[in-house]
Amino acid sequence: MRWLLVFVLAFVLFNGLSAWLRRIGLGRLPGDFVLRVRGREIYVPLASSLVLSLLAMLIGMIV
Repeated sequence: MRWLLVFVLAFVLFNGLSAWLRRIGLGRLPGDFVLRVRGREIYVPLASSLVLSLLAMLIGMIV
């Protein structure tokens, strides 16, 4: 259940910060999907969330 909560929070974070994350290259990786439904864009950043979680894990291991 905890992983589902983390995934939903990451999904909301990516949707809110999508313009800024695109500038640094996240959100355009293979495995990041953009769904266009009725004029709205919904981002499903699978690969970007994997990269960010790996970075967080490395930082956690160092600290």
